[in-house]
Amino acid sequence: MARQNEYGQNIGLSVDGWAPRPQPTAVTLSGRYCRLEPLNVEAHTADLFAAYSQAKDGSDWTYLFIGPFSSADAYRAYVEVAAQSTDPRHFAVIDLRTGKAVGTLALMRIDLAHGVIEVGNVTFSPLLKQSALSTEAQYLLMAYAFDELGYRRYEWKCDDLNAPSRKAAIRLGFTYEGTFRRAVVYKGRSRDTAWYSIIREEWPGLKQAFNAWLAPENFDEQGQQRRSLASFRNQDQD
Repeated sequence: MARQNEYGQNIGLSVDGWAPRPQPTAVTLSGRYCRLEPLNVEAHTADLFAAYSQAKDGSDWTYLFIGPFSSADAYRAYVEVAAQSTDPRHFAVIDLRTGKAVGTLALMRIDLAHGVIEVGNVTFSPLLKQSALSTEAQYLLMAYAFDELGYRRYEWKCDDLNAPSRKAAIRLGFTYEGTFRRAVVYKGRSRDTAWYSIIREEWPGLKQAFNAWLAPENFDEQGQQRRSLASFRNQDQD
């Protein structure tokens, strides 16, 4: 709800006691199905390349700025650089059943002054896609940004033509905000960028829905969900 200043102009809500947010650090985040670890060349490269190599083709890399990688050496060269970066800050997703790295994602475009952060470089292998692990990995990073670091806004951006990414954003509870036309040039082509966000006020309800969805009783003996994540969110809105 807008306020008015002494000139009768509408102004935004007051943010009392605001201070710039901390920089994300090389933390380890543990869940029920997976663990997020700071990306490490020696610990993760071989497992990740093996996991990505299980894909039938290179289509998983179409909408990423990197890849596909033709060899383990080429992928290792990328990880050697990525593991040193603090923005993006990359995390490996570890499957707790196997102890192996099966994908990566990152916190990026980190705006400390305004408390805005983006999840990106989501690179999930076939061993991770459409699993409880993939949802929990996203949840762990959101919880870190909102609960531990106190950010106000958590963003998701993707190529407007990347239908799976757009679907994933909506499933995870992001709100579509619009498309920035001709926003990026990558891999020799133009990209219109779709923007999504979760804001701090929405997080408590989303967190509750994630915890309910991730609970063991929400999965049958074959590991299939009994209820969708959206159904838990909608339940909170009733």
